[in-house]
Amino acid sequence: MNQAAMQNEVVIRSFEPALAHHFEIINKEWIDDMFVLETIDKQVLEDPQSHIIDKGGKIWFAGHPSLGIVGTCAFWYKGDNNFELTKMGVLKSARGLKIGEILLQHVLNEAQSLSIKKLFLLTNSKCESAIHLYEKNGFVHDKTIMNEYGKNYQRCNVAMLYTRP
Repeated sequence: MNQAAMQNEVVIRSFEPALAHHFEIINKEWIDDMFVLETIDKQVLEDPQSHIIDKGGKIWFAGHPSLGIVGTCAFWYKGDNNFELTKMGVLKSARGLKIGEILLQHVLNEAQSLSIKKLFLLTNSKCESAIHLYEKNGFVHDKTIMNEYGKNYQRCNVAMLYTRP
């Protein structure tokens, strides 16, 4: 099966408790590859239900026809209809198949149906391909977001705000 056909078969699923372990596995893999798991990461990854879902956030998973659940992304509610796009990751085994882009475009479409005032993300300049993907999909670098939320993670040195295209 060629790459385009495989991409067409990617299925995005909303959070359900049976999928929670994938949220932890996928995110730990990429964080451990590039950074160190921080306390906030461990808390959220080990219990996404209470930290994200129960507080008004959302989590999605990307399922691949032959590789299973390979990607995830969350909207973490920060109050006053502000959300952080967070914990977006794709397993190494599925990188290069544009799963991250498919997932990101899906969650940004979902954002249109929610009454989101501000959607932002925090990342690190080492994540060059992710930053490029975010820029390509309507995120811009934002110092205000960095000042307001950047201190939540030691590794954060890039903050971006979604501007609807």
